[in-house]
Amino acid sequence: MWFDQRSATSEVVGELKNMETITYQDFEKIDIRAGEILQAEDFPEARKPMYKLVVDFGPEIGIKKSAGQITKNYTKEELVGRMIIGVVNFPPKNIEPFVSEVLILGLIDEENKVVLLCPTQKVPKGAKMM
Repeated sequence: MWFDQRSATSEVVGELKNMETITYQDFEKIDIRAGEILQAEDFPEARKPMYKLVVDFGPEIGIKKSAGQITKNYTKEELVGRMIIGVVNFPPKNIEPFVSEVLILGLIDEENKVVLLCPTQKVPKGAKMM
């Protein structure tokens, strides 16, 4: 989760209205997969409250690291074992002194907290979004 948390204000809504339309071929380039969080640790070096996460995306993608601003809605204990959805083909992002390898997807709720996108039924690790 590399984004800054912002509420659904008129500024954000305005930005969404001005977003460029992409083609289906553009969308197909994004590799979105299901993964299981194996570890969640505090990230005290980060500028904003974050966790360092280790996520298993199955045998094809493997185990990847990410950092998420999800401390307001989730404890570390609640995260371990949770299935999440992530983009696995973005380039790594350096969040000193940590390198985030995937973007875990979430939505901003009315209290400006991140709510993780999660499968509602059992899916295998590495399941690809269709």
